[in-house]
Amino acid sequence: MDRGQLLTPVVSLREASLQFGKRTLWKGLDLDISPGEFFAVLGPNGSGKTSFLKVLLGLQELQSGTVTLGGRPVERGSRTIGYIPQQKSFAADTPLRARDLVALGIDGHRWGVRLGSGKVNRRVDELLELVGASDYAKVPVGQLSGGEQQRLRVAQALATDPAVLLCDEPLLSLDLNHQQGVSALINEQCHKRNSAVVFVTHEINPVIDYVDRVLYLAGGRFRVGTPQEVMTTDVLSDLYNSHVEVIQTNGRFVVVGLPDATTHFHDDAHTAAGEEF
Repeated sequence: MDRGQLLTPVVSLREASLQFGKRTLWKGLDLDISPGEFFAVLGPNGSGKTSFLKVLLGLQELQSGTVTLGGRPVERGSRTIGYIPQQKSFAADTPLRARDLVALGIDGHRWGVRLGSGKVNRRVDELLELVGASDYAKVPVGQLSGGEQQRLRVAQALATDPAVLLCDEPLLSLDLNHQQGVSALINEQCHKRNSAVVFVTHEINPVIDYVDRVLYLAGGRFRVGTPQEVMTTDVLSDLYNSHVEVIQTNGRFVVVGLPDATTHFHDDAHTAAGEEF
């Protein structure tokens, strides 16, 4: 990844460690993420993927070590960060239009009557066009498909032209066509705006064409490198302390033999019980 190597890192962690109760999620993490880098975070449920994003969002403190964004300490609510959450459908009767949802990314942090509504509306129109959502700008969000709703979340996250775009399993519950569309939108932000993208996912293949490097978390340990360096039989077998077979075919990875207790697949019951962190 040549485009960001000579630039000042937008995300830096030094000797970073994080625990959940008495269990270590990861420790001794030294990491720099550059502007324009598409950085994927992989690992089983409970490995600390979502907690990694919470640290960058200023919602969770490290047990030890430091984290900075653009050379400054992390601040909760920073406008230099865009955040795309996991795809969750709105209720069918939600009284919010598509364009209203996107507008919240522009001035949703402010109280009171909206000022400069003309400027906000123009920016909303730009964002809707950017993500291909102009045709349903006035449609209530509850009447849109999951893919359409997720495009709006992308638009909302891009409203402040963030230096870092954090994505928490943004492709969950989307069909292949919408996975490709949302992934391409996020990658376009990475390239055209030189934003760093931190993309948490349980499955690398939908974004493999875009990913520069991977952070793989498992069993309180981690590996960082290109997908070809990390997604190997030797590396994953070492992380899981169990034989894991990785087959690369047609530019995609097939992983066989992951321990049952650390499956890559998302489990809503575990998440609801607070086991996804």
